[in-house]
Amino acid sequence: MSEDLTGFTAEIADQVESFVLAVREISTGQSPDHAISLLLLEVSQLMLAGGRLGAINDVVPEERFEPDPGGDPDVEGVRDALARLLEPIDEFREVFDPYAAEPEVLVTRLSDDIAGIVSDLAHGLAHYRRGRSLEALWWWQFSYLSNWGGTAGSVLRALHSVVSHVRLDATVDDEVAEEDRLLAEVSADALGVGGDER
Repeated sequence: MSEDLTGFTAEIADQVESFVLAVREISTGQSPDHAISLLLLEVSQLMLAGGRLGAINDVVPEERFEPDPGGDPDVEGVRDALARLLEPIDEFREVFDPYAAEPEVLVTRLSDDIAGIVSDLAHGLAHYRRGRSLEALWWWQFSYLSNWGGTAGSVLRALHSVVSHVRLDATVDDEVAEEDRLLAEVSADALGVGGDER
C-alpha cells in the first residue's frame, strides 16, 4: 500500500471504530431522546467516511480469497438493546431502490439496520487489527457500496425525520396555543369580558 492509502485506511479505521464503540455505548443508555440525537450525529459522521470510500478508486486486495477475519462479531446484544430503547420509533418505511421501475417500499427497523451496519464495519475492523489493512479497506469499500451505505442512508433519513417531527411539531403546537390564547384575549376584549379583575 502507498503511504497515502495507508494513512487513508488509518483514518477510516478510526472513524469505523469510533462509530462501533459509540453505538455500543448508546445502546446501554436509558434515554430514547438522547439516543436518537446521538445516533443521528454518529450516522451522519459515518456517512462522511462512506462518501470518502465511494469517492476513491476501487480497492483491489492482494489475495483472491478473503482471509478468515476470525469469526463474525456478536451484535445481537446491541440489536436487542436498541430495539428496547427505540421501541416507539423502531419500525419505519423506506424505499428500497428509488431508481427501480417500480420502487418497493420496505418496512424495516432501526435496531436491525444499525446492528447490521455495526456488523459490516466490525468485520473490516477485524482484518485491520490483524494487520491486513488492504483487506480491511477493500471490505469497507465493498460493503459500503453493496450494503451499509444504503442502510446508513435510510437510517439517517429515519432519525432525521424523528428529530424534525419532534422539534417542528412542538414548535407548531406552541404557536397554535399562543394564537388561540391571543384570539381568546381579543374576543374577551371585544365582548367586554375580563378587564382588570383577577
